[in-house]
Amino acid sequence: MTEAEVFRSPLLGSVPHGFLGRRGGVSEGEMWGLNVGYGSGDDPERIAENRRRAIAAVLPSAPLVTVHQIHSPKVVQVDTPWSQDARPRADAMVTDRPGVLIGVLSADCTPVLFADEEAEVVGAAHSGWRGALAGVNEATIEAMERLGARRDRIAAAVGPSIAQESYEVDGVFRSRFLEDNSDNDRFFTIGPAGKPHFDLPCFVLHRLVAAGIGQAERLRLDTYADPERFFSYRRSTHLAEPSYGRQISMIGLPPKS
Repeated sequence: MTEAEVFRSPLLGSVPHGFLGRRGGVSEGEMWGLNVGYGSGDDPERIAENRRRAIAAVLPSAPLVTVHQIHSPKVVQVDTPWSQDARPRADAMVTDRPGVLIGVLSADCTPVLFADEEAEVVGAAHSGWRGALAGVNEATIEAMERLGARRDRIAAAVGPSIAQESYEVDGVFRSRFLEDNSDNDRFFTIGPAGKPHFDLPCFVLHRLVAAGIGQAERLRLDTYADPERFFSYRRSTHLAEPSYGRQISMIGLPPKS
């Protein structure tokens, strides 16, 4: 059995975490690999097995908690795990409970994992352009502080997402960001076809640094340009595929001994 490929950040220290891609799963066809998205239309039994493998690669036997992602700035606190059918509508989670994995799904959007090791508080955010612009990452930091984290101790890692070279947008999209803050122009460039290209991971990283957390970094992994490693909504759309897989990014506190 091929093991799941896991990308980790040294900034998150010894906290169990991982950004996973598509390698090491059992799904087949266009969504081959470690597809964890029940909304993809993939075989539910294969998705369940993929989730088991993902958990085993990060925090074995831990319950996995996810949310119904809606591209919002909403954050929920995880005190006890809920079932797949009872997922709240939100885009980020925080917890101080040992032995629980919180995870966000993505397929071009930016996953962000947070940790204050000293306070034993962690967070995970699904940060697409809408959520990032609306402040989902800032809201996650605030929710961690309510659990005892300290902003200057929080470390954050920005995971695999669509890179600027692959992310062509239109003038209306660019205008939304400039209306919010004219300095956001720095995250746009003009691509080969004469249209704007947006740097989502750099925008997310900039907002994290501006929020005053202790440390932040981004993993330079482009979901669109690496089909052997990652699922990509935009790539699947361009290939006229009927659906697309989702990868997962997870973080949790180890169980107390």
